[in-house]
Amino acid sequence: MNLPYRRGAVALAVVSLGTSAFSQQGSTPNARELPPVTITGNPLGATELVAPAVSYSGPALLLRSAGTLGETLNNTPGVSSTYFGPNASRPVIRGLDGDRIRILSNSGTSLDVSSLSFDHAVTVDPISIERIEVLRGPAALLYGGNAIGGVVNVIDNRIPREPLQGVSGKADIGIASANRERGGGLAVDGGTGRIGLHVDVFRRNTEDVRVPVALECTRGGVTSVAHRICNSASAVRGGAVGGSTFFDNGYLGAAVSQYRNDYGSVAEDEVTIGMRSKRYAFEGEARKLQGPFQSIKGQFSHTDYRHTEFDAGQAGTVFSNQGNDFRLEARHVRIGPLDGVIGLQAESNRFAADGSEAFAPYSRTRQAALFAYEEMATNWGKVTFGARTESVRVESLGNPTESRFTADRRQFRPVSYSLGSLWNMAPEWQLTGNLAYSERAPKDYELYANGPHLATAAYEVGDRNLGKEKSTNVELAVQWKEARNFLKVGVFASQFRNYIALQATGAKRELEDGSLPEFSYSGVRARFRGLEASGNLRLLEGPSSIDLEMRSDLVRASNLTTGEPLPRIAPARIGATLIAANGAWGARLGFDRAARQSRVPSGERAVDGYTLWSAAVTYRMKAGPTDLLWFARLDNATDRLAYSASSILTQTTPGKSPLPGRSLKLGLQAHF
Repeated sequence: MNLPYRRGAVALAVVSLGTSAFSQQGSTPNARELPPVTITGNPLGATELVAPAVSYSGPALLLRSAGTLGETLNNTPGVSSTYFGPNASRPVIRGLDGDRIRILSNSGTSLDVSSLSFDHAVTVDPISIERIEVLRGPAALLYGGNAIGGVVNVIDNRIPREPLQGVSGKADIGIASANRERGGGLAVDGGTGRIGLHVDVFRRNTEDVRVPVALECTRGGVTSVAHRICNSASAVRGGAVGGSTFFDNGYLGAAVSQYRNDYGSVAEDEVTIGMRSKRYAFEGEARKLQGPFQSIKGQFSHTDYRHTEFDAGQAGTVFSNQGNDFRLEARHVRIGPLDGVIGLQAESNRFAADGSEAFAPYSRTRQAALFAYEEMATNWGKVTFGARTESVRVESLGNPTESRFTADRRQFRPVSYSLGSLWNMAPEWQLTGNLAYSERAPKDYELYANGPHLATAAYEVGDRNLGKEKSTNVELAVQWKEARNFLKVGVFASQFRNYIALQATGAKRELEDGSLPEFSYSGVRARFRGLEASGNLRLLEGPSSIDLEMRSDLVRASNLTTGEPLPRIAPARIGATLIAANGAWGARLGFDRAARQSRVPSGERAVDGYTLWSAAVTYRMKAGPTDLLWFARLDNATDRLAYSASSILTQTTPGKSPLPGRSLKLGLQAHF
């Protein structure tokens, strides 16, 4: 498969934008900034959250946006990334990755195979979204046991949820130096009050990423050396059409979206992945109801996902995943001091892999869940509690061409509970706490894997006798806030029984072209502990302002069965950014420091620490009815050579895929 390398193509990409979101993003210098209401884990729309959550939208999202969801959120307190090169990177929250992190699309399931393998990309491109919300810790259990680490909710306006009058939209264009990126997008929303429509398109092309060290690359039998990550180019494109009809007290809408990504898998110099995904979504809500419920909201989606892995242009293993997701939430009338929602969720998916790297069988997973979330107001704050019970059936359907896979079926009934509280100790001080118990059913590959997996450089073997993964989780946070100044510090701990880990057995599996070490999924006792801190200090107030934004986190994860650290845990990190504003101008200068990660299992390498500096300049102006935001962003300003401790590539192929080198990105956002 040949990736398109069209250096001069400026693509048009989507970002949906309604008039209310437009005002929230503060597109004009004098716009009044409205605090956005966090959706994720907040079904009652409260302004004060018990759960640790963060939201990025508007310029804040623009100035941290990267080519993948994982890298866009990296360095958020508590969040790192799997970083399988610049094209495949999934968020890691509090040291937990894979199926323990739930990635949602507008609070519904986002279906792909990114949790199956590190080289599989998430079917979300940050260029096409309006807002990202991250919910950390046990409060995410409203979304199931496989959200024990947290939830990342990608929010767009493809199904309009509020009436629209007239036409509005946004256009983006951008270019970058390190990967020679050329991309952008266009989104248009329009409506007549009763009808709302949305259309968007986006496209982004990149070439091999420049790094501060010379690397070898072998293509077509010819080896070359360059300061670039071999086979790291990509071509992303997609779009959506959606619409809603509005009633006096609600709406009903639908959207169809398509995502395509052709990208290089950096572990192998000539392996590329051609990814295709189409999603159909339906959503509706009825408000101000009479009877036991105030409102009812329903969502349904169907996703058809497929990707083909090519070796030197020849089609190889094909992965496919088709699935449906249904979620219904009903907010009941207040019962004394209690306000809350009850709901149900049903999901089903059918997975298949065909080819030499099909290390897991055909499978079918079905799950249904009932959940409830309640808040009780008190004179000192509030108390929240929730529960979720699930029924999960995982079936191996074998594989007609691979005799090593056999048919089998397992049934699980996970349950999860959470309790939280918020105490307003003083006008400027708040204390929050969460306690939760969670159970997670094993995934199909954890039960039935049996084959070579080149992304992990291992022959992976599942265990059909695995039980539920169980954990007890606690967190405590204190926050001080006064006008623009705030400081929040939190600590957390999670104790796992039967933590499902992929561990070396010491055996070797012989293959036609060599051998691979054998790794098997097994249950161990594990413990995760950590600290997260963030804050802002207003240094200068007036027509010109200067803020100091601060962030830090630390995770310690241990395999209590073996007494060793767990692998791929981000080291202690600290960062700070000076943010200046003067009229139409804005500027940022900051750094992120990652310490040396020497807490690694035996046989793995310690990863050196590093400091990455970044800077940005923005300028706002009007051109008739259009608001323009020009920006320039400099990443890794000192061109520092660095490797990610949470990336499996750092261990399996050391030196193969460092973090990108110095890069200058120039762009323009136009709101109309």
